[in-house]
Amino acid sequence: MTTPVDLETDAARLRGAMAEELAARGFLDDPAWRAAVETVPRHRFVPGYYLPADERDGRGLTVWQPVTAALDHGRWLAAAYSDTTLITQFDGDEPDWKNPAERHGGAPTSSSTLPSLVVRMWADADVREGHTVLEIGTGTGYSTALACARLGSACVTSIEVDPHRLERAASGLHGCGYTPTLAVADGLYGYWPEAPFDRIVAACSFRAVPPALVGQTRPGGKILLTLSGWLYGYARVLLTVAEDGTAEGHLLGGTVSFMSARAHAAPAIGNPGHWTAGLPGRSRVARHGPERITDATEEAFQLRFLVQTAVPDAQLTTVGDVLHLVDVVSGSAATLTPDGDGDWQVREGGPVPLWQNVERVLDAYDSAGRPGPETFTLCVHEGGQHLRHARLPCLPLPSP
Repeated sequence: MTTPVDLETDAARLRGAMAEELAARGFLDDPAWRAAVETVPRHRFVPGYYLPADERDGRGLTVWQPVTAALDHGRWLAAAYSDTTLITQFDGDEPDWKNPAERHGGAPTSSSTLPSLVVRMWADADVREGHTVLEIGTGTGYSTALACARLGSACVTSIEVDPHRLERAASGLHGCGYTPTLAVADGLYGYWPEAPFDRIVAACSFRAVPPALVGQTRPGGKILLTLSGWLYGYARVLLTVAEDGTAEGHLLGGTVSFMSARAHAAPAIGNPGHWTAGLPGRSRVARHGPERITDATEEAFQLRFLVQTAVPDAQLTTVGDVLHLVDVVSGSAATLTPDGDGDWQVREGGPVPLWQNVERVLDAYDSAGRPGPETFTLCVHEGGQHLRHARLPCLPLPSP
């Protein structure tokens, strides 16, 4: 039987090993952040979570196994101090961790982000001693605790849209002696009562930069967030806010993704076959196949974000070998079907030529020499939000 003393001893050992690993991989160059990782007990923030089973079920769905100290103490503690994202909620339903059930499929709606990404985000946001910060997406509270350990609780405000999540996070934070400002609030609107902030860091993604966040940042302050869209393309951006209330910054490299802010999540599309049943019978050969944006490569990951600026309301789903592109806002749709000769046949209809718009962005991207994300600048101003590149047309983001 594991005693509380044994638990804390084992946890401290595992924390030290995790910090050593993260430092060796270049994530803890700042001694103050390393001290925070070595101090904050992550296991206190994840009394239960889900890990995927090795095999899917008979319907092809991921089987999510609950992990708690009562079910498997060793597995629970080891995973808590691994560099792994731990899923804590599906479909907005708060689990009963005293009697957890296995899940088949479902959409994750809350998690404890992998520690390397947490410290990377705080570092990328250039958070320093004396800064006041707003964290959007408290989640389990682990990231909040790291910020408190680094800056002091008085400098940290963290908001969470899910009251049950925030209640659990608050219990963990207060139990560890951290007392940041916490509030149930929608990250789309930030948190005016504690503004202005020196830094705003979001642990969820947005289709465009929420104007409230720019308004709540001090001139010279920075906003780090992940942009996303309904094609599940992602890009991180670090914005600096100017005296006139505009903001500008470069996209950051890497392949980071976050769950969408709930107000920006993609709507359900129903049966894709219903959308494409009325498409014209004529087809054409695609200039670019869908693998340009669906392959498991860093370039395809980047391209999904760029092309969704041209089809911001479209979603992509596959039925058999056929890819369906559906725009629930305009009523437009397209299908891409392999023809057996290595090409794809495109049929599209509706007011928006979806795949043609995608191909225009891909043509421009290729002509520009396939530039990396760091060469793009996001400009946020009264006239809208636009991605700019010296060799590409301006790419607008959807209205926030």
